[in-house]
Formats: sequence, C-alpha cells, structure tokens
Amino acid sequence: MSSGGAKRKKKGHEEHEEHVNHERWLVSYADMLTLLFVLFVVLFSMSDINQKKFAQLAQGLSAGFGSKSAAFQGNYAPLDGASNNAQIVQIDPGSNPGDGSSGTEGLSTKQKEAVERAVKAEDRAKASANAEKAAKEAENMKAIENKISDALAAAKLLNNVKFTIDQRGLIITVVTNEVVFAGDRADLRPTGEKILNAIAPSLAKLPNSIEVDGNTNQLNARTKYYPSGWELSAARASTTVRYFTGHGIPKKRLSAVGFSDTKPLIDPKDPRSITMNRRVDVVVLTMLSADQAALLPDAAGTDSKLHAGQTTAEAKAAAEAAAKKVAASNSTSPSTTTDTSTNSNYSTTIADTKN
Repeated sequence: MSSGGAKRKKKGHEEHEEHVNHERWLVSYADMLTLLFVLFVVLFSMSDINQKKFAQLAQGLSAGFGSKSAAFQGNYAPLDGASNNAQIVQIDPGSNPGDGSSGTEGLSTKQKEAVERAVKAEDRAKASANAEKAAKEAENMKAIENKISDALAAAKLLNNVKFTIDQRGLIITVVTNEVVFAGDRADLRPTGEKILNAIAPSLAKLPNSIEVDGNTNQLNARTKYYPSGWELSAARASTTVRYFTGHGIPKKRLSAVGFSDTKPLIDPKDPRSITMNRRVDVVVLTMLSADQAALLPDAAGTDSKLHAGQTTAEAKAAAEAAAKKVAASNSTSPSTTTDTSTNSNYSTTIADTKN
C-alpha cells in the first residue's frame, strides 16, 4: 500500500509538471506590441499637425502620468491660428536669417522695388518722428532755461551762469572762480548758495534725472586739501548734490561726477580757460531715446552753443520779433516781378540741394 501510494503520488506530480505553461513570454510580447502601437498612434497624431488635438493629447498624457509640468498646461489657443489646420512655411535651408537677403528671394523686380520703397518710407517716417520729438524736447529744455534765468535775474546772478543744450539735455554751467568755491576748497560760498538756491526750485519740479559734473582748470598747481584735481572736482560735485538734496530734489534723481581737467569748456590755450574751465555743470538729463537725443543739438540751433541765459520776457520778445520779420517777408514776396520759369528752376535747384 505504501509503495503503491508513493507511486500514485509520484505519478500525480509528473502529471502536474506536464501542464506547466511555457508560453508566458507571449504576455510580455503582447505588452510590448501594445506599447509600440500606442507610440505609433502618438506619432501619427503628431504628424497631423493639428495643434488643438495635440494640446489635448498632451494634457491627457500629463494627467495620466500624474505630471503637472508647465509644458502640458496652459491655453493652447495661440497655436490655433485662423483655423484648426496649421500652415507649414517653407524655409530655405541655405539662407542666412541674419543678413536679410532671403526676404526678397523669388520676388520679381517690381516686387523688390515695392519692398524697398516701403522700407525707405518707414525709415523716413521714423526719422521724422524722432526729429519732431527732438524739437519738442529742445523747446522744453529752453523753457527750463527761461525759468531758471528768471530766478537768477531776480537775484542779480544771471551773469554767473551759462547754458548749453546738447545730446545729454540742458547743461547749466556755474563758473566757480572764487564765487561758488574758494581755491582748492569744496565748501560753498554765500554767493554759490544763492546761485544754487535760485536753480533748485525749477529743478525740483522736473521728472528728469540730474547729473552734477565737477571740473577743474588745466593748471598743474599742487592742491593742499586734496591729493589731486580728481578728488577736488568730485568733492565740489558732491557738495552741490548735497545742497540740492536739502532743497527739495530727491536723492534718487541726483548723481555726482568728477572730471578733473579732462573736459575743458574752452581751449586751455585761451587765457579765459583758467577761470571758465573751473566750473560745475548741472545737467538736466533728457528722457529721449539715444536716436532721438542725438538730434537735440540740431533741434536746439544756436542754443547748442554756450550762451547767456534768456529770461521768459526776453524769449517772448524775441519770438514776437521773429514773427513780425516773417510776416513782413511774406507780405513783400508777392510784389516781386521776376520771370516765372527762372523762379521755378531756382526753386527746383534749392529743393534738390536740400534733399
């Protein structure tokens, strides 16, 4: 019995081994095929270039994998275009995107000429707009000069200050020769305080930043209280800035720079340079762009050169005189009796010369 039972158990064990599944690899193989199928479906959906569906698929995959990446979120509307079918733009692989030469590739001669005319017209319009803004800024700077001149004239100190308009803005030049600062010193004298006190109220009302430049003359005299002209010029500029901060001008709008004798106002060979180059420049910086600011000297005309301050009354009188002169010129021009063809040719010549 025992031997028979053992045989039966052994036989049953052998029957169990005969039913072992040797085709389990098919399960892994089927999973791999399923993943490949999903991959090709994704690739096919991407090749359709339907941005809306692609965005939906991306969001679905992101949600399925539990990811919150910003790459799969957001509004896909900017990718839609005019319709759901995106348009593919052919790009010449041999073109250089930086040289601008491929933009008219394949265009006819008339089309290229039209493009060139459009570009030139746009450049002219931009140049005209820049010139207009520069002219307006020159007028504003002149108005600031008039207000400051009014205050200086009331204090009888107008002769101690000069003005210039350049690409930086309005430059108020205060000659420091024994009037504002003593020799080799950076302490304001009473007259210097009066000058700055007349200037400060007009500057405090402006939104512009203000730079104060300290300058010394070209004399190589030894300085007693400062190592060199660099420290002396910077100290004088800082003293002026400190005075302005105590008279209503915010610190964030002010800056102080020392130039020593590197920026002479007039030629050092000129005898006047000893006194004129020893100065403090208060610069009302323009808020124009670099292209527009470059036109400021031309827009300012004669005011781009160093000149005495002009009060509001003087500016008004000058404007009225100029208007009368123009009116008188216009009233006499129709009475001239000259050959029409000659005038026409002359006008054409002048126009060509100006262009």
